[in-house]
Amino acid sequence: MIYKCKNCGGNAVYAPDKGRMYCPHCESEDSEEQIMEDSMERCVNCGAPLTITDYTSACRCEHCGMYLIFNERVEGGYEPHLILPFRVSRQMAAAAMEQEFQRRLFAPSDFMSAKSLEKMEGTYVPFWLYDYDADYDYAGEGTKVRTWRSGNTEYTETSYFEVQRRMNVDFDRIPVDASYAMDDGTMDLMEPYDYQGLADFVPKYLSGFYGEVYNQKAGELEERAKQKARLASEQLMQASLNGYVTMRPYRRDLNLKGRGEHYALLPVWQYFYRYKDQVYRYHVNGQTGKVVGVTPVSKTKVLLYAASVFAVVTAACQIAVQVMEIL
Repeated sequence: MIYKCKNCGGNAVYAPDKGRMYCPHCESEDSEEQIMEDSMERCVNCGAPLTITDYTSACRCEHCGMYLIFNERVEGGYEPHLILPFRVSRQMAAAAMEQEFQRRLFAPSDFMSAKSLEKMEGTYVPFWLYDYDADYDYAGEGTKVRTWRSGNTEYTETSYFEVQRRMNVDFDRIPVDASYAMDDGTMDLMEPYDYQGLADFVPKYLSGFYGEVYNQKAGELEERAKQKARLASEQLMQASLNGYVTMRPYRRDLNLKGRGEHYALLPVWQYFYRYKDQVYRYHVNGQTGKVVGVTPVSKTKVLLYAASVFAVVTAACQIAVQVMEIL
Protein backbone atom coordinates (compact mmCIF):
# COMPACT_ATOMS: atom_id res chain seq x y z
CA MET A 1 0.00 0.00 0.00
CA ILE A 2 1.00 3.62 -0.43
CA TYR A 3 -0.38 6.91 0.81
CA LYS A 4 -0.94 9.58 -1.83
CA CYS A 5 -1.94 13.17 -1.27
CA LYS A 6 -5.50 13.86 -2.46
CA ASN A 7 -4.49 17.40 -3.45
CA CYS A 8 -1.37 16.88 -5.57
CA GLY A 9 -0.78 13.14 -5.85
CA GLY A 10 2.51 13.33 -3.97
CA ASN A 11 3.64 10.83 -1.35
CA ALA A 12 2.00 11.64 2.00
CA VAL A 13 4.21 10.63 4.92
CA TYR A 14 4.00 10.68 8.68
CA ALA A 15 5.76 13.80 10.01
CA PRO A 16 7.25 13.25 13.50
CA ASP A 17 7.50 16.97 14.30
CA LYS A 18 3.83 17.50 13.40
CA GLY A 19 2.46 14.24 14.75
CA ARG A 20 0.29 13.77 11.65
CA MET A 21 0.35 12.91 7.96
CA TYR A 22 1.98 15.52 5.76
CA CYS A 23 2.62 16.01 2.06
CA PRO A 24 6.09 17.52 1.53
CA HIS A 25 5.16 18.46 -2.05
CA CYS A 26 2.18 20.75 -1.48
CA GLU A 27 2.58 21.04 2.33
CA SER A 28 -0.95 19.91 3.03
CA GLU A 29 -1.76 18.00 6.22
CA ASP A 30 -4.02 14.98 6.74
CA SER A 31 -4.68 14.79 3.01
CA GLU A 32 -3.60 11.16 2.61
CA GLU A 33 -5.43 8.59 0.53
CA GLN A 34 -4.59 4.92 0.99
CA ILE A 35 -3.99 2.95 -2.18
CA MET A 36 -3.90 -0.82 -1.73
CA GLU A 37 -1.69 -3.19 -3.74
CA ASP A 38 -0.63 -6.72 -2.89
CA SER A 39 2.54 -6.90 -5.01
CA MET A 40 5.84 -7.18 -3.17
CA GLU A 41 7.89 -7.39 -6.34
CA ARG A 42 7.16 -4.07 -8.03
CA CYS A 43 6.52 -0.50 -6.90
CA VAL A 44 2.83 0.38 -6.76
CA ASN A 45 3.60 3.85 -8.07
CA CYS A 46 6.10 3.39 -10.92
CA GLY A 47 6.18 -0.36 -11.50
CA ALA A 48 9.94 -0.64 -10.97
CA PRO A 49 11.28 -3.88 -9.41
CA LEU A 50 11.86 -3.79 -5.66
CA THR A 51 14.79 -5.20 -3.72
CA ILE A 52 13.61 -6.29 -0.29
CA THR A 53 14.59 -8.83 2.38
CA ASP A 54 12.57 -11.65 3.87
CA TYR A 55 11.58 -9.34 6.74
CA THR A 56 10.96 -5.98 5.04
CA SER A 57 7.56 -4.52 5.89
CA ALA A 58 8.12 -0.96 4.60
CA CYS A 59 10.68 0.56 2.26
CA ARG A 60 11.41 3.32 -0.24
CA CYS A 61 11.40 2.75 -3.98
CA GLU A 62 14.90 3.45 -5.31
CA HIS A 63 13.46 4.70 -8.60
CA CYS A 64 10.59 7.06 -7.76
CA GLY A 65 11.22 7.66 -4.05
CA MET A 66 7.74 6.51 -2.99
CA TYR A 67 7.45 4.90 0.44
CA LEU A 68 5.69 1.54 0.30
CA ILE A 69 4.09 -0.64 2.97
CA PHE A 70 3.54 -4.34 2.29
CA ASN A 71 0.04 -5.41 3.29
CA GLU A 72 0.76 -9.05 4.10
CA ARG A 73 3.54 -8.05 6.49
CA VAL A 74 1.43 -5.74 8.61
CA GLU A 75 -1.63 -7.98 8.78
CA GLY A 76 -2.61 -11.28 10.39
CA GLY A 77 0.16 -12.85 12.46
CA TYR A 78 2.56 -10.08 11.47
CA GLU A 79 0.31 -7.22 12.54
CA PRO A 80 2.01 -5.34 15.40
CA HIS A 81 0.03 -4.95 18.59
CA LEU A 82 1.57 -1.57 19.33
CA ILE A 83 3.72 1.12 17.72
CA LEU A 84 5.74 3.96 19.18
CA PRO A 85 5.52 6.66 16.48
CA PHE A 86 8.56 8.74 15.60
CA ARG A 87 8.72 11.98 17.55
CA VAL A 88 12.21 12.99 16.39
CA SER A 89 12.47 14.18 12.77
CA ARG A 90 15.51 13.73 10.54
CA GLN A 91 16.58 17.33 11.25
CA MET A 92 16.14 16.83 14.99
CA ALA A 93 18.15 13.58 14.86
CA ALA A 94 20.97 15.35 12.99
CA ALA A 95 20.96 18.16 15.57
CA ALA A 96 21.12 15.63 18.40
CA MET A 97 24.15 13.98 16.78
CA GLU A 98 25.89 17.32 16.23
CA GLN A 99 25.36 18.24 19.87
CA GLU A 100 26.64 14.84 21.01
CA PHE A 101 29.76 14.89 18.85
CA GLN A 102 30.61 18.60 18.65
CA ARG A 103 33.44 18.17 21.15
CA ARG A 104 35.09 15.42 19.10
CA LEU A 105 38.07 17.45 17.86
CA PHE A 106 39.49 14.70 15.71
CA ALA A 107 36.36 13.74 13.76
CA PRO A 108 36.82 13.93 9.94
CA SER A 109 35.92 17.26 8.35
CA ASP A 110 33.01 15.86 6.33
CA PHE A 111 31.48 14.02 9.28
CA MET A 112 27.81 15.05 9.54
CA SER A 113 28.02 16.96 6.25
CA ALA A 114 24.78 17.65 4.39
CA LYS A 115 25.72 15.11 1.72
CA SER A 116 26.48 12.33 4.21
CA LEU A 117 23.29 13.03 6.16
CA GLU A 118 21.29 11.93 3.13
CA LYS A 119 22.16 8.39 4.21
CA MET A 120 20.25 8.79 7.49
CA GLU A 121 17.26 6.46 7.52
CA GLY A 122 14.34 6.16 9.91
CA THR A 123 13.45 2.55 10.71
CA TYR A 124 10.76 0.89 12.79
CA VAL A 125 12.55 -1.95 14.56
CA PRO A 126 10.50 -4.98 15.67
CA PHE A 127 10.52 -5.63 19.42
CA TRP A 128 8.88 -8.04 21.79
CA LEU A 129 7.77 -6.42 25.06
CA TYR A 130 7.49 -8.85 27.98
CA ASP A 131 5.54 -8.54 31.23
CA TYR A 132 6.65 -10.36 34.40
CA ASP A 133 5.77 -10.68 38.06
CA ALA A 134 8.93 -11.09 40.14
CA ASP A 135 8.93 -12.64 43.61
CA TYR A 136 12.32 -12.37 45.36
CA ASP A 137 12.94 -14.09 48.72
CA TYR A 138 16.31 -13.06 50.17
CA ALA A 139 18.13 -13.88 53.40
CA GLY A 140 21.70 -13.24 54.47
CA GLU A 141 24.08 -12.22 57.22
CA GLY A 142 25.06 -8.58 57.33
CA THR A 143 27.67 -6.79 59.42
CA LYS A 144 27.96 -3.28 60.75
CA VAL A 145 31.20 -1.93 62.19
CA ARG A 146 31.55 0.75 64.87
CA THR A 147 34.92 2.27 65.76
CA TRP A 148 35.74 4.60 68.64
CA ARG A 149 38.75 5.75 70.67
CA SER A 150 39.15 5.90 74.45
CA GLY A 151 42.39 7.41 75.62
CA ASN A 152 45.18 5.94 73.56
CA THR A 153 43.19 2.87 72.60
CA GLU A 154 41.06 2.42 69.49
CA TYR A 155 38.18 -0.04 69.71
CA THR A 156 36.28 -1.75 66.91
CA GLU A 157 32.95 -3.47 67.37
CA THR A 158 31.45 -5.71 64.68
CA SER A 159 27.77 -6.52 64.94
CA TYR A 160 26.11 -9.36 63.02
CA PHE A 161 22.53 -9.24 61.74
CA GLU A 162 20.22 -11.71 60.10
CA VAL A 163 18.74 -9.86 57.15
CA GLN A 164 15.57 -10.97 55.38
CA ARG A 165 13.81 -9.35 52.48
CA ARG A 166 10.72 -10.27 50.47
CA MET A 167 10.22 -8.24 47.34
CA ASN A 168 7.44 -8.31 44.75
CA VAL A 169 7.95 -6.35 41.54
CA ASP A 170 5.81 -6.01 38.42
CA PHE A 171 7.83 -5.55 35.25
CA ASP A 172 5.87 -4.13 32.35
CA ARG A 173 7.12 -4.20 28.77
CA ILE A 174 10.73 -5.29 29.04
CA PRO A 175 12.03 -4.70 25.48
CA VAL A 176 13.98 -7.18 23.36
CA ASP A 177 14.65 -6.42 19.70
CA ALA A 178 13.63 -9.07 17.19
CA SER A 179 15.80 -7.99 14.24
CA TYR A 180 18.87 -9.87 13.02
CA ALA A 181 20.11 -6.68 11.34
CA MET A 182 20.25 -4.72 14.60
CA ASP A 183 23.00 -5.29 17.15
CA ASP A 184 21.44 -6.39 20.45
CA GLY A 185 23.87 -4.34 22.55
CA THR A 186 23.17 -1.20 20.53
CA MET A 187 19.43 -1.67 20.82
CA ASP A 188 19.78 -2.09 24.60
CA LEU A 189 21.64 1.23 24.70
CA MET A 190 18.69 2.88 22.92
CA GLU A 191 16.68 2.50 26.11
CA PRO A 192 14.80 3.87 27.85
CA TYR A 193 11.72 4.51 25.74
CA ASP A 194 8.70 6.29 27.18
CA TYR A 195 5.95 3.73 26.71
CA GLN A 196 3.26 6.27 27.49
CA GLY A 197 3.61 7.21 23.84
CA LEU A 198 2.66 3.73 22.62
CA ALA A 199 -0.33 3.63 20.28
CA ASP A 200 -2.39 0.94 18.62
CA PHE A 201 -0.80 0.03 15.32
CA VAL A 202 -1.99 1.93 12.24
CA PRO A 203 -0.15 1.39 8.91
CA LYS A 204 0.12 5.10 8.09
CA TYR A 205 2.76 5.54 10.81
CA LEU A 206 5.10 3.54 8.55
CA SER A 207 4.76 5.90 5.58
CA GLY A 208 8.05 7.78 5.26
CA PHE A 209 10.14 5.12 6.99
CA TYR A 210 11.61 1.67 6.63
CA GLY A 211 10.25 -1.21 8.66
CA GLU A 212 10.68 -4.88 9.48
CA VAL A 213 8.52 -7.69 10.78
CA TYR A 214 9.85 -9.69 13.71
CA ASN A 215 12.71 -11.98 12.67
CA GLN A 216 12.33 -14.23 15.72
CA LYS A 217 9.30 -15.32 17.69
CA ALA A 218 8.66 -14.27 21.27
CA GLY A 219 9.60 -17.64 22.73
CA GLU A 220 13.01 -17.60 21.05
CA LEU A 221 13.96 -14.31 22.70
CA GLU A 222 12.36 -14.66 26.11
CA GLU A 223 15.57 -15.63 27.89
CA ARG A 224 17.03 -12.18 27.13
CA ALA A 225 13.98 -10.56 28.70
CA LYS A 226 14.33 -12.77 31.77
CA GLN A 227 17.97 -11.79 32.11
CA LYS A 228 16.95 -8.14 32.13
CA ALA A 229 14.26 -8.84 34.74
CA ARG A 230 16.74 -10.75 36.93
CA LEU A 231 19.31 -7.97 36.71
CA ALA A 232 16.76 -5.29 37.57
CA SER A 233 15.45 -7.38 40.49
CA GLU A 234 18.97 -7.84 41.82
CA GLN A 235 19.68 -4.11 41.57
CA LEU A 236 16.48 -3.28 43.46
CA MET A 237 17.29 -5.84 46.13
CA GLN A 238 20.85 -4.58 46.59
CA ALA A 239 19.55 -1.02 46.93
CA SER A 240 17.45 -2.17 49.91
CA LEU A 241 20.55 -3.61 51.63
CA ASN A 242 22.44 -0.35 52.04
CA GLY A 243 23.93 0.33 55.47
CA TYR A 244 25.76 -2.93 55.95
CA VAL A 245 29.53 -3.15 55.62
CA THR A 246 29.40 -6.73 54.37
CA MET A 247 26.60 -9.01 53.29
CA ARG A 248 26.81 -12.79 52.96
CA PRO A 249 23.65 -14.16 51.30
CA TYR A 250 22.51 -17.68 52.06
CA ARG A 251 19.10 -17.61 50.34
CA ARG A 252 18.35 -15.92 47.03
CA ASP A 253 15.17 -17.29 45.52
CA LEU A 254 13.94 -15.29 42.56
CA ASN A 255 10.85 -16.49 40.71
CA LEU A 256 9.63 -14.88 37.50
CA LYS A 257 6.11 -15.42 36.26
CA GLY A 258 5.31 -14.28 32.75
CA ARG A 259 2.15 -12.26 32.18
CA GLY A 260 2.34 -12.08 28.40
CA GLU A 261 4.17 -10.33 25.58
CA HIS A 262 3.39 -7.67 23.00
CA TYR A 263 4.71 -7.28 19.45
CA ALA A 264 5.66 -3.63 18.94
CA LEU A 265 7.55 -1.39 16.51
CA LEU A 266 9.97 1.14 18.03
CA PRO A 267 11.56 4.08 16.14
CA VAL A 268 15.29 4.33 15.40
CA TRP A 269 17.25 6.67 13.13
CA GLN A 270 20.30 5.11 11.50
CA TYR A 271 23.22 7.12 10.13
CA PHE A 272 25.89 5.38 8.04
CA TYR A 273 29.27 7.05 7.53
CA ARG A 274 32.07 5.53 5.45
CA TYR A 275 35.62 6.51 6.40
CA LYS A 276 38.85 4.79 5.30
CA ASP A 277 36.93 1.84 3.81
CA GLN A 278 35.10 1.26 7.07
CA VAL A 279 31.41 1.89 7.71
CA TYR A 280 30.51 3.53 11.03
CA ARG A 281 26.96 3.13 12.28
CA TYR A 282 25.12 5.57 14.49
CA HIS A 283 21.70 5.19 16.03
CA VAL A 284 19.34 7.81 17.40
CA ASN A 285 16.31 6.95 19.51
CA GLY A 286 13.43 8.16 17.34
CA GLN A 287 11.39 9.16 20.38
CA THR A 288 13.90 10.65 22.84
CA GLY A 289 16.83 11.69 20.63
CA LYS A 290 19.37 9.60 22.56
CA VAL A 291 22.51 9.02 20.43
CA VAL A 292 24.62 5.86 20.34
CA GLY A 293 27.88 5.66 18.36
CA VAL A 294 31.59 6.44 18.28
CA THR A 295 33.16 8.88 15.81
CA PRO A 296 36.14 7.88 13.64
CA VAL A 297 39.45 9.66 14.21
CA SER A 298 41.14 11.67 11.45
CA LYS A 299 44.89 11.01 11.62
CA THR A 300 45.50 14.24 9.71
CA LYS A 301 43.72 16.26 12.39
CA VAL A 302 45.61 14.44 15.13
CA LEU A 303 48.97 15.22 13.47
CA LEU A 304 48.02 18.86 12.87
CA TYR A 305 46.92 19.20 16.49
CA ALA A 306 50.14 17.58 17.73
CA ALA A 307 52.20 19.88 15.50
CA SER A 308 50.37 22.97 16.77
CA VAL A 309 50.89 21.92 20.39
CA PHE A 310 54.57 21.24 19.69
CA ALA A 311 54.91 24.67 18.07
CA VAL A 312 53.32 26.39 21.06
CA VAL A 313 55.53 24.50 23.52
CA THR A 314 58.65 25.27 21.45
CA ALA A 315 57.79 28.95 21.32
CA ALA A 316 57.20 29.01 25.08
CA CYS A 317 60.58 27.36 25.68
CA GLN A 318 62.32 29.88 23.45
CA ILE A 319 60.71 32.75 25.33
CA ALA A 320 61.79 31.20 28.64
CA VAL A 321 65.39 30.86 27.41
CA GLN A 322 65.43 34.48 26.29
CA VAL A 323 64.15 35.61 29.67
CA MET A 324 66.84 33.59 31.43
CA GLU A 325 69.54 35.13 29.19
CA ILE A 326 68.31 38.60 30.04
CA LEU A 327 68.43 37.80 33.75
